[in-house]
Amino acid sequence: MRDSEIIARLEARLGPVHARQRLGIETDHEAHVFGGGSSFFHLENWYSAHGIIRNSLKLVGLYGRAVRNAHDIKVVENRIALPGLPASMNGLRILQLSDLHLDMNDEIVHAIVDRVRGVACDLCVLTGDYRFRTFGAIEPVIEGMQRLRASLAGPVYAVLGNHDSITMLPEMEDMDIRLLMNESLIIERGGENLHLAGIDDAHYFGVHNIEKALSAVPQGAPTVLLSHTPEVYRLAAHAGVALLLCGHTHGGQICLPGGYPVMLDARIPRHLGRGPWQHHAMLGYTSPGAGSSVVGVRLNCPPEITVHELHGTAEAQ
Repeated sequence: MRDSEIIARLEARLGPVHARQRLGIETDHEAHVFGGGSSFFHLENWYSAHGIIRNSLKLVGLYGRAVRNAHDIKVVENRIALPGLPASMNGLRILQLSDLHLDMNDEIVHAIVDRVRGVACDLCVLTGDYRFRTFGAIEPVIEGMQRLRASLAGPVYAVLGNHDSITMLPEMEDMDIRLLMNESLIIERGGENLHLAGIDDAHYFGVHNIEKALSAVPQGAPTVLLSHTPEVYRLAAHAGVALLLCGHTHGGQICLPGGYPVMLDARIPRHLGRGPWQHHAMLGYTSPGAGSSVVGVRLNCPPEITVHELHGTAEAQ
């Protein structure tokens, strides 16, 4: 697909302002180590970090184990009691995949595709970071996404992360993955509705707009919001979102015994870094991701794909 065709499709799909902002920021900050976004330092763009992490793990004899852990993807079942959930939505199963980094190597694509096969769900949501690097060609990750999409039954909805280029949108939507770019839609079941909204990346690009994403949602209607990062938790909670599904943190990826993260690349309280949490009335879940960032290793923080099963508060008791 030619650049001019991509730009034309993006402007038609998103409007010229959103498309040009996102493309412009990608160009301005491509491959930068410092500056931009909500973090001053971008570890994933510092080439020396790869060798430092690998050599440190080899020095303490943990590198082989950490590599094996990165491909041992868990399937985690998460039961959610969601206030106001329509009765017909009781038992709705949402498969969440996050931080896939599919172009890191062929082994991770195979591991993720193998894991999702046979997982029973009603729909799938993808919460960003499909690409390994934050810049460069998109063709390898598009190829990986095509392989993954062939293994996902039912509708698939997604948002972009801070590693992802907006130029990925046309080809992802061509493979029947609906991107939610500060937008919402309705999941209909049994004549009742659940609202699903999604925002563009808030961690680095800052082109998220929760107000716009929820503009078509009736006040008080139960809403699930997809965000790449949990850093929007305050805004989402005060906007009346019922459930926030996100990723980005990798749960720390390399953690101390007990799962305590050495570092979280996000400005959030530590308890929001992995798994289920609550902020005011809003429930949240931060996926530790199925892939790995910087280096393909995991310690005390297993990669996962998550199945959220929604229930009304009465049924969940």
